Amino acid sequence: RDLHSFPTRRSSDLDLEHFHNDLPNLVFIGRLIADKKLDMIIRAMMILRDKGIKMNMTYIGDGPKKAELEALVQESGLKDNVWFYGACYDEKQISQLIYNADLCVSPGDIGLTAIHSMTFGTPVITHNDFSHQGPEFEAIDDGRTGTFYQVNDVDDLANCIQTWLNNGLNREQIRQNCYEVIDNKYNPHRQVEMIRKVIFN
Repeated sequence: RDLHSFPTRRSSDLDLEHFHNDLPNLVFIGRLIADKKLDMIIRAMMILRDKGIKMNMTYIGDGPKKAELEALVQESGLKDNVWFYGACYDEKQISQLIYNADLCVSPGDIGLTAIHSMTFGTPVITHNDFSHQGPEFEAIDDGRTGTFYQVNDVDDLANCIQTWLNNGLNREQIRQNCYEVIDNKYNPHRQVEMIRKVIFN
């Protein structure tokens, strides 16, 4: 497989209306705060662009780091490929944006972003320092529902994004893998069962 070409995907109307292209689309959903290290996504995109690999990025959310991220996008020359969608509470729009993304990227601690993303069938990349992750990182089955990059290493983040997008895995199978994890571990019935075990054991 040519590492500079990615398989085409079915884009949502929201993607097409904004980007006017069918490049792979990364996504993040959550507060735009320092702990999430969201500038690393833009820096990874710059590394990949310099290797001839282009993609889009959608930030769903708002927060104190938004202006700084927007400035970095301008400086990097990626303004046509990065979309600050803003805070959104319309689950239909959120589901469309995440469902049609190829990969959710959360360079800092992942938290509930992992569950939100996989609920709509989209795999996740986050860092591998598990001692500083919330329990939600356990939803990521390396190679099946996402992967891990070397914490704070932007070159490795770029490499992991490139590798994932070129892994040849069937997108629908990945989607089903994500659904399976959410259904088996994170549905309300499963949570009640786990609480009962803790109480009665």
